[in-house]
Amino acid sequence: MKSDFENMKSRLCEFEEIIGYKFKKQKLLYKALTHSSYANEQNMGHNKSNERLEFLGDSVLSIVVSDYLYRHFKHLPEGELTRVRASLVCEKTLFEFANQIKLSEFILLGKGEKVSHGNKRPSILSDAFEALIAAIYLDGGLEAAKKHIMRFMPYKTISKKKDSNDNYKTVLQEVIQRNPEEKVEYRLVGESGPAHDKKFTVRVMLNSNVIGEGTGKSKKIAEQIAAKEALELMGYGKN
Repeated sequence: MKSDFENMKSRLCEFEEIIGYKFKKQKLLYKALTHSSYANEQNMGHNKSNERLEFLGDSVLSIVVSDYLYRHFKHLPEGELTRVRASLVCEKTLFEFANQIKLSEFILLGKGEKVSHGNKRPSILSDAFEALIAAIYLDGGLEAAKKHIMRFMPYKTISKKKDSNDNYKTVLQEVIQRNPEEKVEYRLVGESGPAHDKKFTVRVMLNSNVIGEGTGKSKKIAEQIAAKEALELMGYGKN
């Protein structure tokens, strides 16, 4: 009779395709996806769930995100860095990341948790996401774990503010404000298309130099795209 792990192999391979990482030791992935309710129900024994991996993954996530913010957001003071990091490693954010890789479809839950839709619960999925980070770290080292984590970072980092109205333009303004003599200006340089489907092209200028350009269905969208390009040119928001 095949073990539960053997029966899961095709599903584990499917998940590996989604996350873009092939495990040398696939049992680490199996463990990362094993919730305590499933381990208990299957009489798998002590420490066979993903709880210990979650503990380790939390630390790996923290150091990778801290290093990224320190290197790429040099304009932010310590207090702001701490706040941004907290927003990136909180349960709500990790739940969003888990959903991006369809983790809810692969996590192993006991019958009770299945019935109560535990695979949709933020606490369970965020914990499993951290366990997955630890599994990758143990299997492939810190660089492999970093590569996995970084695929989720750029958007969330640029969107780091509590206010949902904050945006690329806000972040760019914060970067430029480090040098009071610098001035950012957005210029409309192009307009095309019929009245019902116009496209606008905007350039963002730093003093007299073009540092970004964007085209969108409104001036506001074009400005956002231009600001995003400027931030990338300056080394912000990239992994």
